[in-house]
Amino acid sequence: MELQFLLLFSFFDFFVFVYNAVLFCYYCRIMKNIMLAPSLLSADLADLKNALKTIEDKGGTVVHIDVMDGRFVPQISYGQPVVQSLRQYSALPFDVHLMIEHPEEHVDTFASCGADWITFHHEACVHSHRLIQKIHDLGKKAGISIVPSTPVSAITELLEYVDLVLVMTVNPGFGGQKLIPSCVKKIAELKALREQRGLDFMISVDGGVNAQTISSVIDAGADVVVSGSAFFTGKLKWENN
Repeated sequence: MELQFLLLFSFFDFFVFVYNAVLFCYYCRIMKNIMLAPSLLSADLADLKNALKTIEDKGGTVVHIDVMDGRFVPQISYGQPVVQSLRQYSALPFDVHLMIEHPEEHVDTFASCGADWITFHHEACVHSHRLIQKIHDLGKKAGISIVPSTPVSAITELLEYVDLVLVMTVNPGFGGQKLIPSCVKKIAELKALREQRGLDFMISVDGGVNAQTISSVIDAGADVVVSGSAFFTGKLKWENN
């Protein structure tokens, strides 16, 4: 009886080991095709130059720069001069996420300061299609973002024109928040629409992505993972090779 118990226990341990190994290999393989975009909002704001080096050293492929105006979101972060001063220190793409009112008034200057991707909020712009065209005319990739309370249906008419859709999985404006699980469904919905319509926009996710939640957003179909607090504290380990 004791021998049978030991054999059963050993088999269970072996099964758990194999399961974890397969799961690890599965996510390593997937993550080779996923872009990591660490958010500078959670870096040491007194040492952003070194933060860029950390992003490059730890596998980041995009630099996510949150611009906040104190009106569309409660806080104020940084603007064009900071983007311009940082541009010389990294060759990685800068995704400037405009969490501001009237983004159409500022895309020209952010483009000239070194933004490669310019992502604005659908909720902050009346003429989103016109702004997408303007960003493209500036030679930049155009992204559109939706907050947790905005459904995917609000932007379906724009999907064929954008390069990226950013799904906010927290209410924007503060770092370190917990991911809102219901928002993950939007990622899967966008992936299905992309396949049905033969489109090629990227799906990005921002908010509460850490070691515990990253698998859910990747499984749902995210192409770009934005991580702030979890990345800079070292709690999110990234395997990109």
